Amino acid sequence: MNLVKTSIRNQENIRRRNFALKLIFLIILEVFYAGNTFLQPILEEYELLTHTMRAVIFLLSANLIISLGRIITLRIYLRQREDTKIQPNFTTGIGRISTLLNGIVVLISLMLAFGIRPLEFLTSITIVAAAIALLTKEYITNIVNGLIMMFSDQLEIGDKIQIGKHTGFIRDITLINLVLKSDTGETILIPNSMALNSDVINFSKNNTHQVILDAEIPTKADIQLTQLENELTRLLDAFSDSVFKEGAQLNVLERKSESLIIRFQFPIKTGEKSTEVKLKKELNQSLLSWTHGHRKDELL
Repeated sequence: MNLVKTSIRNQENIRRRNFALKLIFLIILEVFYAGNTFLQPILEEYELLTHTMRAVIFLLSANLIISLGRIITLRIYLRQREDTKIQPNFTTGIGRISTLLNGIVVLISLMLAFGIRPLEFLTSITIVAAAIALLTKEYITNIVNGLIMMFSDQLEIGDKIQIGKHTGFIRDITLINLVLKSDTGETILIPNSMALNSDVINFSKNNTHQVILDAEIPTKADIQLTQLENELTRLLDAFSDSVFKEGAQLNVLERKSESLIIRFQFPIKTGEKSTEVKLKKELNQSLLSWTHGHRKDELL
């Protein structure tokens, strides 16, 4: 099974457990808030406590709705997508949207905790809100453009691209910037609006087919990812007639406490299924040898 898909499912299983715990806590709070319990006289006496409890109930309720939407969306996505087509872009986009919505929910909850009615508050500061919208127009544009890229197949995390004079691998897509890593190691931040409004060359899509190899390697030893990438890329020399070596790249998809999930990918000419199978076998053997060598060095 695809390691990225497995990792996503493991994370979602943890979120489901958290979802159940939050739901139980919400039910308990709702019983004490609306039911005729020993806490009722205290709530009637202390208005601030009532507002705070109502705010917490709203916060948990909204968070559960957002979490449920995330769980259902990712479940449908994983079922519909083939293992080789699972990309971190989609999960990144869902995570950014969830964070954004939860941030709005926290602000509304704070208003409720202090007895402020959100709708009345927003109505009373309409002019101020309009001014804020004008001042943050560029940020809003970047957020929208960032979400477009996250849910698009045109640019994916790990692709090697060129925007203007900048060339590098996409390491992350945030709500504000596109994060590139150049061949010499520099981190380049490009505003999302610039990325969508400029001519972009995607070197990773210069062909109709990409060979993708996912692997999990231990982090206990001193890992040199550049050295590993060079070793894997050198294996492609023997298949120069079938692959595009220039598009080869190694990316870290997820960092765990004791291991890394990496992805090595490169473009290959179509109609070369036998070559692809042979390449994957050699790359897997190289990864096993490299991992065994590091574990051996660690024991010495």
